[in-house]
Amino acid sequence: MSASEPTAISQAIPIDKIRYNEQGLVPAIVQDYLDGTVLMMAWMNRESLHKTMETGETWFWSRSRGELWHKGATSGHLQKVRSLRYDCDSDALLVSVEQIGDIACHTGERSCFHQIEDKKAAPPADTLSQVFEVICDRRDHPVEDSYTCKLFKGGDNQILKKIGEESVEVVMACKDDDPEAIASEAADLLYHTLVALAHHQVDVRDVYRKLQERRR
Repeated sequence: MSASEPTAISQAIPIDKIRYNEQGLVPAIVQDYLDGTVLMMAWMNRESLHKTMETGETWFWSRSRGELWHKGATSGHLQKVRSLRYDCDSDALLVSVEQIGDIACHTGERSCFHQIEDKKAAPPADTLSQVFEVICDRRDHPVEDSYTCKLFKGGDNQILKKIGEESVEVVMACKDDDPEAIASEAADLLYHTLVALAHHQVDVRDVYRKLQERRR
């Protein structure tokens, strides 16, 4: 699904089976389709849910304005819907989206759930993305005695050497048919690969996009 071509949602949601509240609304949690980050929560009614499925872009109901709301129509930060799900009680929706511009919040933040005591903490995503964020922080703000910083200091020679070593360790663990060792060595390999990505300024989400393309 491209950023310029909205596509109707193939997975139909039974609009009439959704349990709306007394105001005819149902909460919709919006989640990034690549790394699982919760971007926002808004309300849908029957009409906005129908328009979301029809256009392939998110539509909500604005309780303050009393009208339909096409997310991103003004800012350009549209949400291309990848999938729609409803929960076991049919009274909540989960909307998986491609967030155009990587900004979902009206404040300019990626996620509306950005308020936290540690202002540097990004909204939780999948584990690889969280580890990658720490690695990039080490790259941009070196810390003394940090193993990651030592890898960056060694450049490709050091980083690629470790990837080669860890690849062999994964192979050996698989040959030994040792599940715990396989998981441990695979974790080491993934970590060192993330360091290589950060060193070459490649975002881990670009890797996810490649995987999604191949999945389709």
